[in-house]
Amino acid sequence: MEILWFLIALGLLFGVLGPYVLRRRGGIRVVAPGSPDAADPEAYGFVRQEDQDVRLPGADDDLLDVLDVVQATQDWRAAAQLLAGTDKAGEVRWQRVQAFAGAASLELQERPGVGGAWLRAWRAEAPKDPGGAAVHAEFLVQQAWRSSSAGTDDFRIILEEARKVAGEAALLAPGDPVPYIVELAVARGLGYPHEQFDQVWAKVIDRAPEHMGAHLAALHYWCEKWHGSREEADHFATTAAARAPRGSLLAALPLFAVHEHVPDVVLVQDFFRTAVVAKAIDGALYAVHSARHDDPMLAHVRHLLVWFLVRAERWTEAMHQLVRVDGHVGAVPWTLSGDPAELYTVFRNLAVAGYEANGGSPATLPR
Repeated sequence: MEILWFLIALGLLFGVLGPYVLRRRGGIRVVAPGSPDAADPEAYGFVRQEDQDVRLPGADDDLLDVLDVVQATQDWRAAAQLLAGTDKAGEVRWQRVQAFAGAASLELQERPGVGGAWLRAWRAEAPKDPGGAAVHAEFLVQQAWRSSSAGTDDFRIILEEARKVAGEAALLAPGDPVPYIVELAVARGLGYPHEQFDQVWAKVIDRAPEHMGAHLAALHYWCEKWHGSREEADHFATTAAARAPRGSLLAALPLFAVHEHVPDVVLVQDFFRTAVVAKAIDGALYAVHSARHDDPMLAHVRHLLVWFLVRAERWTEAMHQLVRVDGHVGAVPWTLSGDPAELYTVFRNLAVAGYEANGGSPATLPR
């Protein structure tokens, strides 16, 4: 898995050392625990590692309240009501479908044969509900990736079922892009030919041409490790960014393309300060600064920016992102780790240390 082993090693190293870094202008070095010079992330009001919410990239109180009710009562009706009242073409509906599907999948993993009963009841008792069908399709996709190895018979069987259910969801809600976004993941797993993938993609953009979540799903397909190449992924991302209107987070898509193709071992000195990476970072920063403050995809971009800005030692800019996302870490790149909260905390501690080593303090950080 791309860069994962490197990040795990980084986490093991700095998970212990990160909080005990000297605040010294121009450099960072480890000091003893409890030293008065040690950087303290909690001085910025940051949430402790064990209290980070790994379910979502940012706050969605309505969703979390409903999830609590559904999981406590095993009654699906609150979830159906929430999705029915969520704009079909918006990003929030896709995120909520993913969250409900992920909750059911994790329940089933923790309690085989029993967990996620509320989703089975939802489909049995309301087979014509488009929200339930969309969640079921996404649940199957997540089950395929979570319980099987790509390319195996079990993997393909589950994804074929996901494609069937996504088709049912599309018929139940003709204007909803979500069933087709689900199929983008199916297309990646089953290896759709480019022409067949383009047909699905056309249905997505006909319904939601600026959907950031859909573009991220399509970008995975075009990456080198799946069914495209570095050049094709870059072309897809830069074309979408160039066409994006002001205020659209699609301007940040090239940064996700760069992340997908970061080499396992970085051999170029100052790789994260190269022109290609710097341009992608600056494009994402532009997107963040021009986007609506309530854009539901904003947290996704901020989290990836933290990862790149810390690697590039752009400490102050990293801190400006951290104060806006801390507390929720259910986003790439942290979710690529077995412990998203731990990996996020490593990078957050490094950002604090670098910021203070160059003269920053809680008093100088605007919020």
